[in-house]
Amino acid sequence: MEVHSTKAMAARAVDLCVALLHERPSVESVSRVLRDHGEIGDLDLGEADVTAMRAAAARLREVLGAATAGEAADLLNRLLAGSARAPRLTSHGGTTSWHVHVDSGDDAPWGEWFLASSAMALAVLLADHQRIPGGLCAARGCGRPYLDFGDGSPRRYQSRPQCSGLQDGGEADRPAELGRNSRFGARANRRHWVVS
Repeated sequence: MEVHSTKAMAARAVDLCVALLHERPSVESVSRVLRDHGEIGDLDLGEADVTAMRAAAARLREVLGAATAGEAADLLNRLLAGSARAPRLTSHGGTTSWHVHVDSGDDAPWGEWFLASSAMALAVLLADHQRIPGGLCAARGCGRPYLDFGDGSPRRYQSRPQCSGLQDGGEADRPAELGRNSRFGARANRRHWVVS
């Protein structure tokens, strides 16, 4: 996936939300996620940046937890109105391919960049797919955000290896039609857990 594609930016947003809200965030752990998603050079990330990014992650999590696409769109519109600037193209002085930024500048604070770029990516995906581009895992004790680009019914769970509520072999709070004794059988259950 191209580092600056909309889907890649949304994947980065979700991975950062998980690292910031569901793990013990540190400069090192957040830097690792940023590097895993293509950030290069000296990140100059500090504790205050991690705190600001954590606050942004909480706001983005609300979007993924919205009940309807309309509610998610309203939340995204508010986030964009409060954090995004006029779109501009940048190559960071020729160090990357050209891509769009909606923050205040190439040296914008990490929290501002994270909120603006992530809200824009989620907004574009919502417009493209006409639904929330992810959700919060419904497995008991999990609640981690995930992406869902599929064209079928919206998912309710992330993949089994990522889900803290299912890693110990526990059961999710699944609808009855997807339970063990379902007429759909185990094959339907396995498909249900696959990441789109």
